[in-house]
Amino acid sequence: MKVQNKMKTQTWLLILGVYCAPLAHATVPSVFTQQSADWMRSEEGIRIADNVLSWQSPHGSWPKNGDTATKPYDGARKDLRGTFDNGATTGELRFLARAFNASDELRFRDGFLKGLDHILEAQYPTGGWPQYFPPGNGYPRHITFNDNSMIRILEFLQEVCGGTAYDFVGQEKRASIQVAIEKGIQCILDCQIKVNGKLTVWCAQHDAATFEPRPARSYELESLSGGESAGILRFLMKLDHPSSAVKRAIRSGAEWYVASKVHGIRLEKKPGVGRVAVQDPDAEVLWARFYEIETNRPFFCDRDGIKKYNYNEIGMERRNGYSWYGSYGKDIADAFLSWEQKW
Repeated sequence: MKVQNKMKTQTWLLILGVYCAPLAHATVPSVFTQQSADWMRSEEGIRIADNVLSWQSPHGSWPKNGDTATKPYDGARKDLRGTFDNGATTGELRFLARAFNASDELRFRDGFLKGLDHILEAQYPTGGWPQYFPPGNGYPRHITFNDNSMIRILEFLQEVCGGTAYDFVGQEKRASIQVAIEKGIQCILDCQIKVNGKLTVWCAQHDAATFEPRPARSYELESLSGGESAGILRFLMKLDHPSSAVKRAIRSGAEWYVASKVHGIRLEKKPGVGRVAVQDPDAEVLWARFYEIETNRPFFCDRDGIKKYNYNEIGMERRNGYSWYGSYGKDIADAFLSWEQKW
């Protein structure tokens, strides 16, 4: 009884906002995903799982940037727009798998399988995934590495293939998933950008047919992406028995990160201006979010799409509303050293 009361208290704390901080990109809040199997099969756990299920779109996916667990969806199902962005769909599917394993309620299994089939259906013949499916005609139709969307899908599919938590997924389906993973890895290799005959890294989006780099929003131009490429390399370095092509991709990407460090720049906030870049010889190494493909020069954009090479030349709205610099490659060197010693 005390456990149930504690769970109800946690639920109401979430509703009242105590757990709001982790929800920026959350779908199923961690206060629920971290609960025990006993809680998952409790009345409260079943209620939360039913809430999650209610947010599943007719296609099988879930919307992003919201809490899909605390309250049931009360709108028209046809209006639900699911996505693979920001952890949506894969987060809900992991939760439903746990709910089914704990409770044996078949509706949770069926919801999981519908979502899994949706992911497999959404994969392009060339191996990549759009940001959501069906993709429409806008930039989300491109193969989407942005915010680790495609990498997150591949990691989830690897879990389903190898994890005992997904034993309810049949062997025939797992075989299809393994094929999808292999096609996805080949797509990553096909997308890696060559400059003057040398492999570098990746753009945040690539053409679904030709693998060429593609733009997204007006300030997200074709580029070598210092942000997304780090996630891709970390994924490749975790692969068992990497092929010679995968090894070549990893070495080339790691070399690019070494060559693309930004030294002597520190970001600080100034009253009335927000973030600005200041010269600081002692500043920690940074990497830019976007590098010009032809020159490997960091660039920045306002919403007008005009490329600038000085961070401080873009307007306050974009300087403060987007991550243009980061420590994206900070752990790549250490990870690469360990990987190289292994392989």
